[in-house]
Amino acid sequence: MFGRRKSLSEVTQHSHGHALAKTLSWPHLIALGVGAIVGTGIYTLTGVGAERAGPAVILAFAIAGAVCACAALAYTELATMIPAAGSAYTFSYAAIGETVAWVVGWSLILEYSLACSTVAVGWSGYLVGWIQSAGVELPHALLVGPHAGGIINLPAVLVALAVMGMLIAGTRESATLNIILVIIKLLALGAFILFAMPAFDSGNLKPFMPYGFGSTLDSDGVQRGVMAAAAIVFFAFYGFDAVATSAEEAKNPKRDLTIGIIGSMAVCTLIYMLVAVAAVGAIPHTELANSPEPLALVLRTLNQPVAAHLVALAAIIALPSVILVMMYGQSRIFFVMARDGLLPRRLAKVSPRTGAPTLITIITGISIAAVAGVFRLDEIAELANAGTLLAFISVGACLMILRKTAPNAERLFRSPAPFVVGTLAILGCLYLMFSLPGTTLVRFGIWNLIGLAIYFAYSRRHSLMAKAG
Repeated sequence: MFGRRKSLSEVTQHSHGHALAKTLSWPHLIALGVGAIVGTGIYTLTGVGAERAGPAVILAFAIAGAVCACAALAYTELATMIPAAGSAYTFSYAAIGETVAWVVGWSLILEYSLACSTVAVGWSGYLVGWIQSAGVELPHALLVGPHAGGIINLPAVLVALAVMGMLIAGTRESATLNIILVIIKLLALGAFILFAMPAFDSGNLKPFMPYGFGSTLDSDGVQRGVMAAAAIVFFAFYGFDAVATSAEEAKNPKRDLTIGIIGSMAVCTLIYMLVAVAAVGAIPHTELANSPEPLALVLRTLNQPVAAHLVALAAIIALPSVILVMMYGQSRIFFVMARDGLLPRRLAKVSPRTGAPTLITIITGISIAAVAGVFRLDEIAELANAGTLLAFISVGACLMILRKTAPNAERLFRSPAPFVVGTLAILGCLYLMFSLPGTTLVRFGIWNLIGLAIYFAYSRRHSLMAKAG
């Protein structure tokens, strides 16, 4: 019904020239997770979330984090059980079937591409704010896309292409640089909490939930409410799936993936709660709403211009780590789908020097730069979230299916209460998905209809499973 299924042994067997090099250890993986999770969501989407939920953006972060925690447990069990690149796509191929795997993989391509573009746009906002705070005016036409009266968001394009160049240089080199960027990022957030928390005013939290709990369409055409905010700040939490995508390149996947996924989620959830409380407690949410650089705005409002300047500078230096991890994840999804024959196999060639898929990385980088140069941050983030939510739903289902169909398979990490965790992940993600704007769901549907057309026209016939069978 859902297409051909791969056996668990077939998932980890690859022909010569199509296998990724094992270059990553657990410090690289936990830095990949933290590098992807702590990024645009907390540095830039805090303002968007405050505009949609008011002070209850704190609750929105908690809800999104709880849903992601269930998904993270499922990812950890499956990644240690199936140490192959591709994350949710690969799991779906083994547990459900090729057709579902294609839809999940096609959605992951959307997720990672648009996540990179979102961060690039957020990075551009911080860079422009930082430069203009120093009294330097830049041409508006080169700072925003056509939606805001400009021509192209040039800083966003340039940072995407620069990260592409880093990935082409090699996976281990990129991962090592990412560790340095993650340390800078965490120090900056720690400094923000130290400066903003003393200014906490409980009056800024009243009314705590001005737009209600559920997601409703306001008179100005914007989805508001706690769940509307949760559906977009959810973007701030995912990233641990990029750790699962690196499974094939982990030196000791069974140990390193467990530490990478669970460790990065635990660290990031704590940081997010502290930053969100400090931000909405320091200034009224109406001032925070939709700021392209909300944390720097809070510090400037508190008459801490030097701290604001340094936090913004740290964001400028460190946010590219998110682009790096997401672009890495996207290129690996693309790579595995090409290796399986669902996309042209020549795309799955790896560089003999670096062991990385250079051609796919170039294609990925150019497409991400193009989207970042044209579209708005909130539009991109919402559509990226739809792809992620579908992937998380599939992983929750795969967790439960493989517990039934492969009960004796080796699992170094076993999720507690797998059927409860899997069900909560599915129901939570479905609720968040239907809290997204209707236009986002329509666009997501169109993307997958295009994907299915490609699958039935090309991929189904060229699949290695089809040729073998």
